[in-house]
Amino acid sequence: MRYWNTFISQCSGKSLQQVHLQFLTSIFPEADTPRLKQMVEQARDQGEQVYTYWRDDPYLIQLPYSPEGQATPLRLQNTLLFPFDCAGERCFGLLLYDTTEFARANDPLATALNALSSKQLEQEQLLHTLEKANAQLLQSEKLAAIGQLAAGVAHEINNPIGYVFSNLKTLSGYVSDLLCIVDAVDGVGSLEELQQLKRSLEYDYIRTDVEALIHESEDGIERVKKIITALKDFSQIEEDEFRATDLHKGFDSTLNLVNNELKYKAEVVREYGELPLVECIPSQVNQVVMNLMINAAHAIESFGRITLRSGHQGDWVWLEVEDNGKGIEPAILNRIYEPFFTTKPVGKGTGLGLALSYNIVQKHNGRIEVVSRPGEGTRFRVWLPERQPLLAGSTT
Repeated sequence: MRYWNTFISQCSGKSLQQVHLQFLTSIFPEADTPRLKQMVEQARDQGEQVYTYWRDDPYLIQLPYSPEGQATPLRLQNTLLFPFDCAGERCFGLLLYDTTEFARANDPLATALNALSSKQLEQEQLLHTLEKANAQLLQSEKLAAIGQLAAGVAHEINNPIGYVFSNLKTLSGYVSDLLCIVDAVDGVGSLEELQQLKRSLEYDYIRTDVEALIHESEDGIERVKKIITALKDFSQIEEDEFRATDLHKGFDSTLNLVNNELKYKAEVVREYGELPLVECIPSQVNQVVMNLMINAAHAIESFGRITLRSGHQGDWVWLEVEDNGKGIEPAILNRIYEPFFTTKPVGKGTGLGLALSYNIVQKHNGRIEVVSRPGEGTRFRVWLPERQPLLAGSTT
């Protein structure tokens, strides 16, 4: 301590001569806190002044000074610590501002600030509630999509299972006839009698038809297996991990699942480009593709064409679904991503499919572009980064 003014001497009861060249923390032990050390380090290392506010810490040094008429002093202080050179030596100046009366005069302000803080907390709680409701709505759209998907998958599986079951019943009859021939070997009197039995049971026809039935049944089971594999690839709706993915595989898996929705409405044309593996959440990207495919099918009134395209440009890849349906009116084109907005008839859509798709693409740091001409068709293009920014940064 080199100097302080007379006010400090009056409040502390100590003269400057008594404390000259002593440490500040020796004179005022209450100031020996991490707060003071942090202030000194910042002023010394950065060469800048450091200001503190009484609301953060009421006082640095206790000075029992009480204005006239005030029984209990509040001793509230704002402080300013600043570095300066004195004859080539680094020194520090410390200013203490008595803010007791200011704080007392601003009680209404403090009340208003507290009320504002309470309102802000209410708004944060409301936003949290809205986010939770939005998540529930999006989940309901996922469940609606799964229900629609399940109906289509059931239809697709029922067809091959139906003729496999029919083939098994036919094969069961054939096996009974063949067992009769085998059992007759030990009991017939002559070879001609056995041959007569084979002719009566149409052995030659059975032999030819059995091969066809088995081949047809294998095809049916393979078709079911293909659908189940596609369903497995499409599932895991709650998956939340980015990983390198073959998007074309997801395209084809999703197409296999929604085939029942598309095959009666459109010819599906694939125009795939060369794509690298893309860091994404596969099940969520598949959800986007499924929504776009189903929307394309609903936009076609009789029978049309749906084209699936893909490409690679710089660090970005794009997926495209185009239809030659009725298109979207320009007046509503800017509303298609709004939750619950739909141009479909009642019961045909929830109005959440594109909203969900938009959120998924945003989560992937991508974007959706749409071009539509009424009466000609619509093209949706989804852009995705080849690598997610955070993942890319974590590997460097």
